[in-house]
Amino acid sequence: MSVSRRSGWIVATVTVAITMAYAYGCAPTSRPAGAIGNADAAARTYVAPGQHDEFYAFMSGGFNGQVGVYGLPSGRLLKIVPVFSQFPENGWGYSEETKPMLETTFGNIPWDDLHHTALSQTNGEDDGRWLFVNANNTPRVARIDLRTFEASEILQIPNSGGNHGSPFLTSNTEYVIASTRFSLPIPQADVPISDFKKSFKGTISFVSANAPGKMDVAFQLLVPGYNYDLARAGKGPSKDWVFFTSYNSEQAYEKLEINASKADKDFIAAINWKTLETCKKAGKGEQWPSTYAHNVMDDFTRTGHSETRKGVTVLTPQSCPNSIYFLPTPKSPHGADVDPSGEYIVAGGKLATVIPVHSFTKLLKAIEDKAYETEVDGIPVLKYEAILAGEVKDPGLGPLHTEFDGKGYAYTSVFISSEIVKWKLGTWEVVDRTPTYYSVGHLMIPGGGTTKPAGKYAVAMNKITKDRYLPTGPELTQSAQLYDISGDKMKLILDFPTTGEPHYANAIEASKIEKQQVKYYKLAENRHPQVTMAEREAGVERKGKVVHVRMTAIRSHFAPDNIEGVQVGDTVLFHITNLEQDWDIPHGFAIQGAQNAELLVMPGETRTLKWIPLSVGVFPMYCTDFCSALHQEMQGYVRVSPVGSSVPLSGNTVRAQGQAKRAAARGITLPTPPVTKAAAAHATHNP
Repeated sequence: MSVSRRSGWIVATVTVAITMAYAYGCAPTSRPAGAIGNADAAARTYVAPGQHDEFYAFMSGGFNGQVGVYGLPSGRLLKIVPVFSQFPENGWGYSEETKPMLETTFGNIPWDDLHHTALSQTNGEDDGRWLFVNANNTPRVARIDLRTFEASEILQIPNSGGNHGSPFLTSNTEYVIASTRFSLPIPQADVPISDFKKSFKGTISFVSANAPGKMDVAFQLLVPGYNYDLARAGKGPSKDWVFFTSYNSEQAYEKLEINASKADKDFIAAINWKTLETCKKAGKGEQWPSTYAHNVMDDFTRTGHSETRKGVTVLTPQSCPNSIYFLPTPKSPHGADVDPSGEYIVAGGKLATVIPVHSFTKLLKAIEDKAYETEVDGIPVLKYEAILAGEVKDPGLGPLHTEFDGKGYAYTSVFISSEIVKWKLGTWEVVDRTPTYYSVGHLMIPGGGTTKPAGKYAVAMNKITKDRYLPTGPELTQSAQLYDISGDKMKLILDFPTTGEPHYANAIEASKIEKQQVKYYKLAENRHPQVTMAEREAGVERKGKVVHVRMTAIRSHFAPDNIEGVQVGDTVLFHITNLEQDWDIPHGFAIQGAQNAELLVMPGETRTLKWIPLSVGVFPMYCTDFCSALHQEMQGYVRVSPVGSSVPLSGNTVRAQGQAKRAAARGITLPTPPVTKAAAAHATHNP
């Protein structure tokens, strides 16, 4: 296909650089445009003590591999949810139960780059069941259970390099859809990088997602070797489609800043996933060798399990015709966003001078009329004019991403000129614009990607903060800014710092989530093989060089709290069961010299810490989470003796034994604690 070139590329680049320097370096000297008075802003964001926020906001953590949970409109940080990163605060990725959740075919990977979030949907509306997130570096997608705010499932994506374009959901959560950012030799092979155009391909993966614990790669679509970026699934009339932006149609492999920015237009890939589904069922896909990990957290053992899966079904545009079309889109597009009606597909061209809006109705007509400009690898390229609904003129420099308020308006983040631009669907006229501080990436409206947005607030996720907060050395926190969009004009009402580097976020009415919260895990349902259901069951056991400590935690002591007979070099496994059956009473556990982290054990849960003592001595252990007035007294010791020592292994269970003796002296038999099938089986096989 012929590709026009811009002769003024160097001039444009210089202009962009000057504009960025201005945006980054200049602080406002008076109240910024779009801001309101301090008292009014404070009133709009004030949530009184004891009151709850109206929305949960879930912000991706970028390079920290976590999700930050905030309340809106207060901007208060409520929780950090670790997903792809080890988290010392609660032992995620350090405890023996959670280590399997970080397994991949590359080994145990304790970090990743979490860019995007997506709430589960029913009929195109956020339903509050799950939050899906992506891992960019080692391609993975994860499910977070919003009853517990914990990652419950993680699936590795094969045949992918840089899982940036995910997770995007179909309107009933049939699929999580993920694309490869970096094209690769597929299957992987030792080929020269200079053979890029010949040997490198991309994939669009469709992950079945509606059955918890059973995520899998249903099928993949092999696509040309471009960079695939962001997407939205359709809704309403377009619900069987998904729309992915792609850039680097030049298929450059070096100096992409220049060489992948030459074409006037790149593409949106319009994919009919229903057609692909039909092709797979008809046996038109090929089974390709691939290996990938699937990790699930069991609801009852509270233990992660990792399995390796092999093979994936791959479809091609040739084997499944009429499944994919390219929509020419200027220029180096980033966001692809679908309005609540499902009719308009909006692209954000990072280097474009307009915001193009494609019409789904016109897309179908162009396909029917075969209004093709050309073809790429068997994929028809539709004529730009045939699918265009309109163009938003003069949107600012660097439009990226668009959200909708459900009232007929769209809001686009504009990176280089640091602003949000509000424009009207249908007329394409800009009706308002307001500055951000500084260099906004994505923005978010609660439900802005659904059929029913809550058009009350918009949140800008900014890359540069400069003077917004107290300085903290060479690196400053990222910034989020909350705008009131309920009226004709956008009003800045709050700045608040964020953790990591948020790329995208979702927000949902709190009422859809807060009433379903798990307040504690039922001890009677604990099926962990090392569960200790009562203090009198606590104790220690040696199996060769491995010492099992079955320990209970309850306000305000451990049982056993003094352990002797451990030897240098032993592997000591502390299996801590929190006996509490009350909301928000976790217990922590740490021991001096542990080379991992602490544990934070939820009520009714069992967690395991691995400790290998390297020297003789007496080592303190204690509870790390303040639990009562006598929290400081919740401690104990482990005595470590030389290898071959005759010191017998013992766990001080005097308290429990004393209770039993005192009860027996009074003629009372203490009730036997409930024993689960798993615990009974463990006792049978491990006497």
